[in-house]
Amino acid sequence: MNNADITFGSRNDKKIVEEKPVFAPKFDSDGLIPAMAMDATTKEPLMLAYMNKQSLKMTLSLGEAVYYSRSRQEIWHKGATSGHVQKIRDIRTDCDQDALILYVDQIGAGACHTGRSTCFYRSVDLEEGKNPAALKFTETDLTFDPTSVYGNK
Repeated sequence: MNNADITFGSRNDKKIVEEKPVFAPKFDSDGLIPAMAMDATTKEPLMLAYMNKQSLKMTLSLGEAVYYSRSRQEIWHKGATSGHVQKIRDIRTDCDQDALILYVDQIGAGACHTGRSTCFYRSVDLEEGKNPAALKFTETDLTFDPTSVYGNK
């Protein structure tokens, strides 16, 4: 399916947005919607990114995750550089359709540009000091060498 053939429903009626089978995503004032990528099998979080209308339509058309990079201000097909693509298994939206969860098959060594399988490799340490709040690593091993994949960026 071509991106131009994909349309989204109207958001004019709250009942339709919340109760009807019409996909009507709500993009924020910057034209973005948060998209949490999660492993389709383990349900572990992989990364949080954003999509605009174009990248969401590309995702639906390709069956692979395509995001919008806020830092680079451009469309970002996950895995285009690294080969670590995310094959879409399911896309869920919340009740008011302003957030997405992408259940994906993560292809390749990892989802994170730091060389880890997930971008969520640290947790807030609730037992340690609070001034400043501390983090603890939940994943320390790299699953790939980010320098050899991305260079010195």
